[in-house]
Amino acid sequence: MSSEPRLYLRQIEVGPMQNFVYLVGDREKRECVVIDAAWDIDAIVDYAQRDDMKIVAGLVTHFHPDHLGGAMMGMEIQGAAELIAKLPVKIHLHKSEAPFANRIAGLANSDMVLTEAGDVTKAGDLEIRFLHTPGHTPGSQCFLVDGNLVSGDTLFIGSCGRVDLPGSSPEDLFHSLNGTLKVLPPETVLYPGHNYSDRTTSTIGDERRRNPYMRFERLQDFLSVMGY
Repeated sequence: MSSEPRLYLRQIEVGPMQNFVYLVGDREKRECVVIDAAWDIDAIVDYAQRDDMKIVAGLVTHFHPDHLGGAMMGMEIQGAAELIAKLPVKIHLHKSEAPFANRIAGLANSDMVLTEAGDVTKAGDLEIRFLHTPGHTPGSQCFLVDGNLVSGDTLFIGSCGRVDLPGSSPEDLFHSLNGTLKVLPPETVLYPGHNYSDRTTSTIGDERRRNPYMRFERLQDFLSVMGY
């Protein structure tokens, strides 16, 4: 019997903005999802193939082109559209982000599975739970699997996502950080959307102790630190 853990989780840094892409799945069933596939789709798919894993779905934390694909700051970024052109998969993103995915990444409604808080998908026999964490964008979502949280741009190590962009809401981000995510078990391992720290993972317990944006009980105190 193999001594390898059942959970397959590969963290891949791609692109000039230090994005993290994740392959997450069931090592026994050889199935995985790809989270925030962007920048270099061929390389991401090659990682899965070298690990003998079949990508069965694409999951997206939020609609910004460095996570979804599309035009950004003069760049044309590969993303979900190139993934589904290469593999017969659907793109799972929060229902409120579908219009942005249509416009920014050129995805058709038939390309997408629209999600909401509490939904679950599977890779093999492993369940991946969708947590709606608005703030950075209206439909930002995190993915919880087997004690691990892939947080996109909602929660970084020692920081959090911006709230000065169209569709952002500092009030919503306060509730996402200090409500939805703060109550997760402290041993939950955090996998952020960018490599913005001196380490690539953390835990919810560490962030509760050290992250200034997860240490507030009152909304007004959070808004003051955010400059509002």
